Amino acid sequence: MDIHELTRSLKTTNSSKIVMMVADGLGGLPQEPGSSTELEQAKTPNLDNLAKMGVVGSMTPIKPGITPGSGPGHLGLFGYDPLKYIIGRGVLEATGIGFSVGPKDVAIRCNFCSLDAGGKITDRRAGRIPTKKSAPLAEKLRAVSIPDSIADVEIFVEPVKEHRFVVVFRGEGLGGNVEDTDPQKTGVAPLKPVADDAASRRTAEIAREFIAQAQKILADEPKANGLTMRGFSVKPAVPTYEEVYGLKAAAIAVYPMYKGLAQLVGMEIIGRPGTLAEEIDVLEEAWDDHDFFFVHFKYTDSRGEDGDFPAKVEMIEQFDAVLPRVTALNPTVLIVTGDHSTPATLANHSWHPVPTLLVAKTCRPDACEVFGERAALVGGLGHFEAIHLMPLALAHAERLGKFGA
Repeated sequence: MDIHELTRSLKTTNSSKIVMMVADGLGGLPQEPGSSTELEQAKTPNLDNLAKMGVVGSMTPIKPGITPGSGPGHLGLFGYDPLKYIIGRGVLEATGIGFSVGPKDVAIRCNFCSLDAGGKITDRRAGRIPTKKSAPLAEKLRAVSIPDSIADVEIFVEPVKEHRFVVVFRGEGLGGNVEDTDPQKTGVAPLKPVADDAASRRTAEIAREFIAQAQKILADEPKANGLTMRGFSVKPAVPTYEEVYGLKAAAIAVYPMYKGLAQLVGMEIIGRPGTLAEEIDVLEEAWDDHDFFFVHFKYTDSRGEDGDFPAKVEMIEQFDAVLPRVTALNPTVLIVTGDHSTPATLANHSWHPVPTLLVAKTCRPDACEVFGERAALVGGLGHFEAIHLMPLALAHAERLGKFGA
């Protein structure tokens, strides 16, 4: 019996409300040995007060030592085994912008990037080009046409946000197992699309032709004169929140990828917020309509990826500042966590456990009086894998019955 079979058999209903506040990439590292992490350095009076009321722990997103992408990291938070449910970033991004991914589709999440005269990457995100400039560039790439000699395929190109856009190949017999072309570093050329199995060879060939034509279209752009492809994927079959938890769930997010993931697990995407404050506006307005709310904040992760320690501290403080509006709604269970760690010192995702906080009237309080990495290591939640977070939330909301006689 896996965890979803268990929750299906034990789930009960009541009027409780569960809120999961996710500060993307929350966990960090000290800049110097023995100094504070970004979370520990930030002024977080509201998180610290919640730590005194609730229980704190240290959460491993997948398995010890494994660095998660955002997709697997969030799947774990939602209680889905990331090693069982493989959802590629392309499908997440496409679904998040409202594109209906079909059974003949391979979806790809793409980045505009900056290339030097020798074709080497100087900026993997094209200076985080604003959406108003990147969207017209994505639309220009709709001119790419794949010759019949390569494949009978339909191509869709859709803008997403900032440097991101989505490409979808639609045709018979296309596999999604193609390696990313983003080398994850500057000073080198983008990689070639390489198929990992026979079914994906045509997909890789189509991608190579797409990139070749796209490079010509973008050649004269000052920043976004190149592209990389990530997360080649087909749509998987995933059980919904209603099925496995009995929850009417809602997602509130700014970035499309997180909306896409939430939608794939059966959450309703509500509102069109552009800021964290607007996300809380949506939460307040929809409070009576749902049992579970996932609220996503991106910029803790972005600043960590930029390697900007002070800016990540500032984003954590912004996140902390909205929490009184959340607690004023009196949720039965409030969870504060991240999908993974993004230490500014590494300027990337990492394998480090994520500080996690759970507040409910049914908590057995621990001795933690602040919320941070050191406190999480000794908190009452202990060290646990992310897939156990949702059963804990359900239990504290008194939505799980007794197992066995």
